[in-house]
Amino acid sequence: MSVAALPQENVKPIVRVPAGRAPAVQPQQNDIVAAALATGNVDLFREAVAFVREMKISAAREAFNNALADTRAELPIIEKNRQVTGDKGYWHEDLAQVVDTVTPILSKFGLFHRWKLQGKPGEPITVICVLSHRDGHQEENEISFSAETADGRTPSQNAKAAITLFERVTLMASLGLASRKDDDDGRSVAPAAAQYVPPEGSINAEQAEFIRGELKAKNASEIAFLAAIKQKRIDDIPAAKYAAAALSLAQFKKA
Repeated sequence: MSVAALPQENVKPIVRVPAGRAPAVQPQQNDIVAAALATGNVDLFREAVAFVREMKISAAREAFNNALADTRAELPIIEKNRQVTGDKGYWHEDLAQVVDTVTPILSKFGLFHRWKLQGKPGEPITVICVLSHRDGHQEENEISFSAETADGRTPSQNAKAAITLFERVTLMASLGLASRKDDDDGRSVAPAAAQYVPPEGSINAEQAEFIRGELKAKNASEIAFLAAIKQKRIDDIPAAKYAAAALSLAQFKKA
């Protein structure tokens, strides 16, 4: 018994949908507006336009979150490529290292970053990292600081150094990036002490390490800095006060 072939118009290609990602089914936005316009009801037309606008905003936000989740899955631990020499030398990642690492992965998923600067002469400077998706949604992460004269440097020199620092900090915070810890190449022989557990709601380990690293770079006293911000330990700084602590750190003079 022979089986007749299906008509060509009944043959449709199989579309494979990635696991966990169902195809979006949305009404035709232009049709919604056109139907409202056809009624001649101005109020209904305005409501339709507002509704479609909200649909676009919601879709863009969802696309941003999906892209960020996919990006996070591929982002590596950032390797520290700059060494600070001295009695308590350490390594840290510079801005170029972070940007070179994340940009190809961001682009792969339709994301891109940029920075905005705000401030007038004599006022605090604000560094704003803007993380955007090609569909239109964007989110911002910002830190403000005052470029005062310190360590023999001019306000302009301080501002340039602080802007570079906070561009790195805001970008890493926007992406939830971590950097690899300093490696002493096995030279530590003393047994590890019991790990201190900060109070709930404190800054995370990477933020605490960043503050310690910047204090070392300034050759500044950790005790004096903690006294200035009225905290007993760096690890105990409340997460809600991290931006304020970072601002104080940028303004903190060698002590």
